[in-house]
Amino acid sequence: MTFHIGAKPGEIAETVLMPGDPYRAKWAAETFLSDVVCVNRVRGMLGFTGTWKGNRVTIQGSGMGMASLSIYANELIRDYGARSLIRIGSAGAMQQAVKIRDVVIAMTSSTISTPSRGFFREMQFAPCADFTLLERAVAAARARGTDFHVGGIHSSDVFYDERPDLTEMLARHGVLAVEMEAAELYTVAARHGARALALLTISDHLITHEALPAEDRERSFGEMVEIALAAAFG
Repeated sequence: MTFHIGAKPGEIAETVLMPGDPYRAKWAAETFLSDVVCVNRVRGMLGFTGTWKGNRVTIQGSGMGMASLSIYANELIRDYGARSLIRIGSAGAMQQAVKIRDVVIAMTSSTISTPSRGFFREMQFAPCADFTLLERAVAAARARGTDFHVGGIHSSDVFYDERPDLTEMLARHGVLAVEMEAAELYTVAARHGARALALLTISDHLITHEALPAEDRERSFGEMVEIALAAAFG
């Protein structure tokens, strides 16, 4: 048990999927896993462990933003022995070619600031995904016929952004989408020698201003969860 995770030793799997929303963790666990047990309720940040095709998996909510995710990623790796962490979340598209419902597989994540920034001082560390997880995710997306994109994303530390100039500059440099957690996940995993990947379903578009209707989100996000599970277990 840690400050933020109430699971007992052995209740967390080595593979952890991390949606931001704890209720999405509940939905994903009940939809895709067998023999599901709730292993964390601390502060309402739900976590569940079950099996997928005979493989143990934990699905643990991370909360919103890099500061929250950093807490859970650190404790999952350091205290519970998690070795592969895959973020499953939503993102806003920043390129015309990236459409609503498409899946973005984040190779790298740019950011202005993360909770780990103080570790590096003047160094601008480049957070990136684990290649094996990324390669498997690409193969799984292709096999499913999913519309997907691989490349760099932006992890923002604010939701209500007041920097349209930054959005324009990032888009001009080919950044595919914006979300709020991946850069810190990649950094924490690198620090502890774990593997990490972010898979993101496009739920809104910064250029066209389209948005995925709430009733369609679970169906669209389900495809992303299946890709994440296939990536985790080859």
